[in-house]
Amino acid sequence: MKKERKIVLYIAQSLDGYIATKEDSLDWLFKVEGEGDNGYSEFYETIDTILIGKRTYDWIMEQEKGQFPYPNKDCYVFSRSQSDDTNEVKFVNEDIVNFTNDLKKEDGRNIWIVGGGDILHTFLMEKLIDELIVTVAPTIIGEGIPLFKAGNYQLDLTFAGTRTFNQFVELRYTVNK
Repeated sequence: MKKERKIVLYIAQSLDGYIATKEDSLDWLFKVEGEGDNGYSEFYETIDTILIGKRTYDWIMEQEKGQFPYPNKDCYVFSRSQSDDTNEVKFVNEDIVNFTNDLKKEDGRNIWIVGGGDILHTFLMEKLIDELIVTVAPTIIGEGIPLFKAGNYQLDLTFAGTRTFNQFVELRYTVNK
């Protein structure tokens, strides 16, 4: 029996739990002194598929000036509206749960849920995430886009370890299913 792929949340947050300011800025994150790429390259080698919400995809493409930042990975963008696929991205306008469960059954490496907040909330509510890797920056931004939105859900986690990258602390958890 083949091993089912895992859905992994890999994300950074402020100490007070925000992934971006209300204006979608990550300037606070880039001000913190890390160590190398803070484990990103190592993580990136463990995945071959990326899931992302349309709003976050648009933000990333704007920040990257149209250059797709995830080459050689299958990338699916969840959107409520129809969009034409590109060479790098397939747009998905179907049931997230069914699509994700089918994707997990395919051969491959782990699947990275990039974000943003809305799509992450759906994945949490539907208990689709298998692992969480959350890197905490020593910054308090006071308000912004929370990593975890309020809702009627609960995930029980098992602590899997920590690592530090200069000022950053990486927390790892597996989701009890």
